[in-house]
Formats: sequence, structure tokens, C-alpha cells
Amino acid sequence: MYRSLSILFLLLICFCSYAQTDTVQVKTEMTKSSEPSKMKEVQSKQVIEGSADELLKKAAVLYSQSHYAEAATIYEHILANFGTSDKIYYNLGNAYYKSKNMAPAILNYERAIRLNPGDRDARFNLEMCQARITDKIEPVGMFFINRWFKSLGNSYNSNAWAGISIFFFILFIACLFIYFFTKFSWLKKSGFFVGILFICLSVLSLVYSGEQHHSLVKPDTAILFAPTVTVKSSPDESGTDLFIIHEGCKVKVLSVLGTWSEIELEDGNIGWLESNNIQVI
Repeated sequence: MYRSLSILFLLLICFCSYAQTDTVQVKTEMTKSSEPSKMKEVQSKQVIEGSADELLKKAAVLYSQSHYAEAATIYEHILANFGTSDKIYYNLGNAYYKSKNMAPAILNYERAIRLNPGDRDARFNLEMCQARITDKIEPVGMFFINRWFKSLGNSYNSNAWAGISIFFFILFIACLFIYFFTKFSWLKKSGFFVGILFICLSVLSLVYSGEQHHSLVKPDTAILFAPTVTVKSSPDESGTDLFIIHEGCKVKVLSVLGTWSEIELEDGNIGWLESNNIQVI
């Protein structure tokens, strides 16, 4: 009995350790790829001087005055010098959207959603941007259970799912105590079956947490920034032309070979394009 309780205690410690080590803020990798495109830079250096809070206020004032390019430059500066934030990515996406730069707007909305999957405003604005780009790619049909499973996983970020997993695991341990120490048979049975339910929910939450963590630290999707790109059958200019995609199109990066990237569209089409045409989310 004591050996079983000791094992359960060690499992609980492992779950807690997982949640703590999963608190990741991808600052260096994401901010390095956050490059302004097509937007004017602020000429006066005084505009981008100050603390993060001061710069956020300046950017908000510029945005309210319809100076979207200047506001976007400040938001880019904040991301490059003070770390990442889903709210700043969202505001930056708004500034690009107002300036009618759909590709960088989509990129930053996607980055906001990657940090905060439950951000409905960012998802709504992202849909607005996608409706204004040239390519309207229909995703490959997905079984409704898989679609529901994926939608549920995108409800929370990695840390939230890890916390939910720990919560269900604690409930599972409580059910085990009921099963081992109660004298009533009906309570033992209830504790046993409910405990199975809780451990399944805990494992499911842990799977969601792992998926969100992986998408955060190893992004494999990108946004096309070139106006028009002809996707090739091989990583070479002499490759056969397969299809054409336009600015703002979202692609999945399957592999990278030299200066070329193998990409896949949501409709299943696969091909190669030069890596400098895309920005990784």
C-alpha cells in the first residue's frame, strides 16, 4: 500500500515539474523573425525612446490618430527589445491591417493566436484578413471528430492545459484514496470508475499541452510575403511549375534544403519555393 502511494506521489511531482518547465516564452526566435515589411520607419529616434509602457501609450496614441505605420514601427521595436506578447502581436496586426498590408497583418494575428489560442478577437480579425487575400484555399476534408478534437485543443495554451492535467490528476488520486480506504462497496466502485475517467482526462489534457508546446517552440507554418510565387516540383529554378500562390497565403513548411523550402497548402498541394519568400509564424 505504502509503495503504491509513494509511486502516485512521485507521479504527481512529475506532473508539476512538467507544468513548470513548459512555461516558455519564445522571445529570441520569434522577435528575430518579426521584421517590418512595406511600412515606413519612424524618422525621429525620440519616438521609440522610453520604457515598454511609455512606448505602448505612444503607439496607442499614434494608432488613434490613424498613423498606423508609425504605430506599427513602435510595436515592432517593443517586440524586438522587450519580449513577445500576444496583445502586442494583436495590436501590430491591427496596425498592418489598417494600412492594408494583409501579409504582415495575417502573420502577426497568427503569432498572437499561437501565444493565446483562445483569443477570439485575433481569430475574427484573421478571418477578415484571409477574406481579402487572393488565394481562397479550401482545407482538405476532416472527419468531424478530428475537427472537434483539434478545435478543443486550440481553446487554451500549453500552460493552461498542463494545469488542467494536474487538476484532473489530483482528482484521480482522491478517487484512489476513496477506493482504497472507504468501507462502502458502492463508493469503492464509484471511486474506481470516476478515477478512470479523471486519469483519461488528465492524459488527454497532457497531450493537448504537448501539442501546444510543440507548436510554440517549433513552428512549422509560414506566411507568403512575395506578391506572387510559382511553386516548383523541385528545389531548383529549373523545376516544373506546379501552381501559383499569392501574398498572404498560409503554408506548412515540411522541410528546408539550402535556400529552398518544401511547403504544403491546406488543400494538400505540395511543392518547393525559395525560403526568402516566406516568414515563419
